[in-house]
Amino acid sequence: MWKNVFTPNKDIAKPLYSGAGIATFLILIAVWSILSYGGLVNPLFLPAPDKIIKTAISMFQGGEIWADIGISFSRVALGFVIAALIGVPLGMLMGTLRIMEGAFEPIIGFIRYMPASAFIPLFILWIGLGEGEKMAVIFFGTFFQLTLMVMDVTKNIQNELIEVSYTLGAKKLQLFKRVILPASLPGIVDTLRITFGWAWTYLVVAELVGASDGLGYMIMQASRFLKPDKIIVGILIIGILGLIMDLIFKAVYRASFSWMRKEGS
Repeated sequence: MWKNVFTPNKDIAKPLYSGAGIATFLILIAVWSILSYGGLVNPLFLPAPDKIIKTAISMFQGGEIWADIGISFSRVALGFVIAALIGVPLGMLMGTLRIMEGAFEPIIGFIRYMPASAFIPLFILWIGLGEGEKMAVIFFGTFFQLTLMVMDVTKNIQNELIEVSYTLGAKKLQLFKRVILPASLPGIVDTLRITFGWAWTYLVVAELVGASDGLGYMIMQASRFLKPDKIIVGILIIGILGLIMDLIFKAVYRASFSWMRKEGS
């Protein structure tokens, strides 16, 4: 069972793999408990785990948190879907056509270093304080990285596949449809999984200004009234939602591209 544990790039037993993740969470909770129950940290800064659980139960029983979850999820999902619908085709074109890479890679590479939060005043001026402004922040925070990552995935397609396709008489449109897209699809799905996680990190920023609901708004309100238990509950909910979506992406990946799995995994 412990074979290959410290051997690079070697598979290990699934129980050991899962147990390592569970052990990490348990160690984190143990440290948290020692700091809070031991009185090493003021409860104002770090409430005890049981306080967080009680607050979470109370918030879910109250019912308002469900609406905040639904609203925040819709904002993240819509902003990310728009980014993906534009970024994936553009990234594939940039990865296959040098003219597209030359036209878009410099400007996208330049803009991606700009913080999305710095554009909030401009988004408010351009779009207003409605839902569009919040989705624009999430779009801006994910679109540029997503596009460049898809470009890299597409560029890494083996050139032999393209040369053989031309030899067999494939047209340019057929090359995109039957060779480039299927070959790059596993990497694209994995890119979407990673960048969707980034979209969640921009949620609080998106709901920082002009929001009256959502998890980010709830966290900001809790901070104003010095309620760290609610802040932690909000953060944990965002983390759990992100983890659930990550697991869904991984399940789709395994189901769709089972031929890419290593033997024994």
